[in-house]
Amino acid sequence: MFKILDKKHLAPQVFRYLLDAPDIAKKALPGQFVIIRLDETGERIPITISTADPTHGTLTLYVQATGKTSMEMSRMKIGDFILDVVGPLGNPSPIDLFGTVVLVGGGFGIAAIHPIAHALTQAGNKTISILGARTKELVILEEEMSKASTIVQVVTDDGTYGAKGLVTDTLQELIEKKEPIDRVIAIGPIVMMKAVADLTRPYGISTVVSLNPIMIDGTGMCGACRVTVNGEMKFACVDGPEFDGHAVDFEGLLNRMKTYLPEEAEAKEKYLKETEGKCRIAEISQIYG
Repeated sequence: MFKILDKKHLAPQVFRYLLDAPDIAKKALPGQFVIIRLDETGERIPITISTADPTHGTLTLYVQATGKTSMEMSRMKIGDFILDVVGPLGNPSPIDLFGTVVLVGGGFGIAAIHPIAHALTQAGNKTISILGARTKELVILEEEMSKASTIVQVVTDDGTYGAKGLVTDTLQELIEKKEPIDRVIAIGPIVMMKAVADLTRPYGISTVVSLNPIMIDGTGMCGACRVTVNGEMKFACVDGPEFDGHAVDFEGLLNRMKTYLPEEAEAKEKYLKETEGKCRIAEISQIYG
């Protein structure tokens, strides 16, 4: 059992959790993740470790309430317990002195790229972080990323905050200005990571993406998270989560991610109906005692 020590609502559907998990916190490195299960009947979902504090034995996780399990977790409170937190899983992000590294975080992917930016900056790299979101209220961790990076640039689709446009627009500007980019790391929606890889490929800029497909056991046994890289089948949970963005078969990955969309929608709808019913019963109980 893992206790929720703190919880904050950062943006629409985005929550930050502080968990008591001393054994995992001692070993976790930037780029790794955990798989959680809320209760005995719950599904297992992967979540990137944003911060691991071995001194206090805590993990910081960010959750976006979009599916049944993440919505259920968004309703948990400080003091509640999560049944299972397994990790750290996956290979840590390589931290070395590369030179100038551009980190592209799209939407919720900003939470995953934060610890990597911090570690790379600490290693002596010049880190340029591009934070992208649809609109101003969905920009997260700007202050934290400013502390973790050399330079931060914010981009919103609608122009309500920062520059108007896409993260690839800002990356293209950096390339055209002859910024000496030694490495690009992109984390966010698959279409965004694909767009970044497509942009950097002609320039021969090393580009890394972090993949978070469907996972179950996190040990490479179930095969649910398989992806094609350089024409070979890989498992994101044990071979990744980071891969060469120029070698990933993004089209195949996008198709695989659609496999369970009907079931996911059905589970979400069922949960919302059940929750609505429970809330209504609670309201009636309060009124009539």
